[in-house]
Amino acid sequence: MATEAGFDLGFQTLDSEVRDRQLPVEGDLPAWLTGSLVRNGPAKFEVDGERVGHWFDGLAMLHRFAFDGDASDGGRVRYTNRFLRSSTYRRAIEEGVLDGQFATGDGGYLQRVRQLLFGEPTDNCNVHVLGVGDDLVAMTEVPRYLAADPETLATRGEFHFSDDLGGHINCAHVVPDPYRGETVGLLTTFGRPSEYTLYRLPDGSRTRERIGSVEADAPAYLHSFALTAQYVVLTEHPFVTTPASFLLPGREGFVDHYDWEPERGTTFHVLDRETGERVAAVETDAFFVFHQVNAFERSAGRNTATSGTAGATGEHAGDPDEVVVDLVTYPDADVVDGLYLADAADWFESGADGHLQRFTLGLRDGTVSSESLYRGCELPRVAPADRTREYRYAYAQGAAERDGNHVAKVDVETGETWRWAESGCFAEEPVFVRAPDAERPSDAGVVLVTVLNTDEERTDLLVLDGKTLDERARAPLPHAVPFGFHGRYFPEW
Repeated sequence: MATEAGFDLGFQTLDSEVRDRQLPVEGDLPAWLTGSLVRNGPAKFEVDGERVGHWFDGLAMLHRFAFDGDASDGGRVRYTNRFLRSSTYRRAIEEGVLDGQFATGDGGYLQRVRQLLFGEPTDNCNVHVLGVGDDLVAMTEVPRYLAADPETLATRGEFHFSDDLGGHINCAHVVPDPYRGETVGLLTTFGRPSEYTLYRLPDGSRTRERIGSVEADAPAYLHSFALTAQYVVLTEHPFVTTPASFLLPGREGFVDHYDWEPERGTTFHVLDRETGERVAAVETDAFFVFHQVNAFERSAGRNTATSGTAGATGEHAGDPDEVVVDLVTYPDADVVDGLYLADAADWFESGADGHLQRFTLGLRDGTVSSESLYRGCELPRVAPADRTREYRYAYAQGAAERDGNHVAKVDVETGETWRWAESGCFAEEPVFVRAPDAERPSDAGVVLVTVLNTDEERTDLLVLDGKTLDERARAPLPHAVPFGFHGRYFPEW
């Protein structure tokens, strides 16, 4: 069994950087795998003896795995990792100062509210990445973005969109739609009233276009949202705040200003992507969610799950009748506190596990039903071509114990599941890459997943078979990478 110290390896600082390092590969890579997996996450947790309080506050590092499945020189996987040279990073290195962010205080509540509301948020973009033109754009949960070179990962500087859309909170989980040739995103603005603003970014453009908005008396912490071919679905759970709370003393970090108010319930706001009109607001019992899996539309009458509490506003004039939303739920927001570094080991072992659930929303009558798809998972992914469409296979990180966790595959139609696991190994977010000759909804392809190997005190890149989750190849890294967040596979880079 891996020791507690082995688990803690996932929260230890990684200072070393390498450039285009050829990794040894054990096993067989498909010749068609020629793009790059780029991951983002925290890698530095201390400066001059001061340690951040929360996992989400570590300094951002990018990791690139470049694939050449038939390289004659044996360089089938090349690895680069590099800290984002943000102003937050430079201040930490040059001045020994760690700025407060998600849950780490900065010494004064008036300073905190000024930073949040008047344009001085952190640029420690450690959550996700997006490709915009020839820039790799790193994103976090405030509207500041850093551009990096997609090959070397060198920081190019602050990235700016060519529009005047603004907000105080940024949803780093933007959703690229390959069918419409655009990416959809979300901003939250505090005010009287506060509002959630949805936008589209056409492929090849830096100009975001407003889709629509929803007012909120107490805005929720929205980490992601769902997208169908016709609609955007905002899952507004009751982990909420008010702008005035940021002026109150005694709360150190950003997340401390949010409270769990289950009596509000959870509301699915469904907006038309063309008009911005809210066509339904479907209410159900309270739950917390970080990550949506996928969503799609369909005709009524195909769902057999048990109905829950419901209510609706607005009406829908034509087909489709239902929207299906798959996401990972928690009974409350305790998971946020569980990710403080002092509590993380206990949380991963004994905290509430994420629960993959399917919600079916009636657009005409406001009914909602739900069914369980898988218990004990997080960081769910589907193939890019499956987004916004009825699909079959989801891949996710399995719930952790101190000895490790697993990779899960779920057939959301049949309920069949598959697992990959190895003692002492902690798998991160799995990214499914469909084989180029396979059509939807095929599971032909590979799953790319980084795994913290606590026995060897290093991270391994695994290439798993998309059908069986059997290991096809393994590439050990020269160091252990701390637990990270999200990444994308870029076939063109």
